[in-house]
Amino acid sequence: MAKILVVEDSADILEMVKLTLESEHYSVETAANGDDGWFYLSSYDYDLAILDWQMPGKAGIDMIREYRSLGGKTPILLLTGLTSFANKEEGLDGGADDYLTKPFNVRELCARVRALLRRSNRETDNKLRGGGIELDPVSYVVTMSGAPVDLQPKEFQLLEFFMRHPNKVFDQEAVLNRVWPSDSEATVQALRSTLRRLRTKIDPDGKVIKTVHGVGYIFRPN
Repeated sequence: MAKILVVEDSADILEMVKLTLESEHYSVETAANGDDGWFYLSSYDYDLAILDWQMPGKAGIDMIREYRSLGGKTPILLLTGLTSFANKEEGLDGGADDYLTKPFNVRELCARVRALLRRSNRETDNKLRGGGIELDPVSYVVTMSGAPVDLQPKEFQLLEFFMRHPNKVFDQEAVLNRVWPSDSEATVQALRSTLRRLRTKIDPDGKVIKTVHGVGYIFRPN
């Protein structure tokens, strides 16, 4: 499940975008002004950020320029009511990966989100397979050796994260940062409890999701 930051000062647009993306099974975090948005963008890891150009506090275009100057790699979609070619050129040259003008159709928004996530190799709509497990992020279904597995939302998100990053070791802090909300009070114990339940359901022998002692966890599909 991709983790997306949305920064928009219009309450109606912010709520619409949030609900739309959540209906597509993305994890969405929001901010209603540029200063709060900059705090989130510069403090936490996201798979995608959607920023309004003009808003109270730090402007979206200024956030992008500063973020890129600091080496930030997260794909960014810029929302704006500015429609001239010069504005688009400024936004894209400033570091935005895509540009969407208001008003927009939510289907186009979702299509652009999917394209940006595919382009960055952080998310696809394809089924994930490995270790006898198949996970469909669209239908929200998991099977083990062909049999359906009933997972709680956080268990599903944790499994999806591991399956999207096979054969890579992640420490506990990195997993918490990517799977739990950035401003939550999630603890290492919450991660361990969720992982324990997940292993009971899909990996009781510990052959797929392995603990690398003193380092973290790794998903080994083979």
